Amino acid sequence: MKNNSLKNYAFIDSQNLHLGIQSLGWRLDYRKFRVYLKEKYQIGVAYLFIGYLPANQDLYSALQSAGYVLIFKPTLPDKNGEIKGNIDADLVLQAMIDYKKYNKAIIVTSDGDFYSLVKYLYKNKKLKCVMSPYVKTCSVLLKKTARERIVFMDNLKKKLEYKGKHR
Repeated sequence: MKNNSLKNYAFIDSQNLHLGIQSLGWRLDYRKFRVYLKEKYQIGVAYLFIGYLPANQDLYSALQSAGYVLIFKPTLPDKNGEIKGNIDADLVLQAMIDYKKYNKAIIVTSDGDFYSLVKYLYKNKKLKCVMSPYVKTCSVLLKKTARERIVFMDNLKKKLEYKGKHR
């Protein structure tokens, strides 16, 4: 496959993807997932939006080595002390900055906050699909807006499960 045929982009809500797959009881192999995106959907650029913590440098290096373009968001503790790095605005902004560069976009999330972006991409024939980790946790807004262009990952365990030793 020629590189110039990889004109689709993926915009991945990493926290939503991670927690969604975790709720299914398995771990995603991000290297396999990147290959899957390239082969199945002709994804040339796969943005992974992720909160930045200095302690996770090995994870970030591994993700970059697997072929993701990482977009970092500073993290802050919430009122309960849990670390938060809300990436929603960053993902939407990047999708619009690159709008003319890609043929189609894949939005990987279950979060209804992306409703307006999905609606705009769908209306303008730029939405390849919304890829949601889990049908039960996927926002009704996304299901209605993406219509026939929504894909659920709960049946991809055999292809994409991480089988290595857990750290």
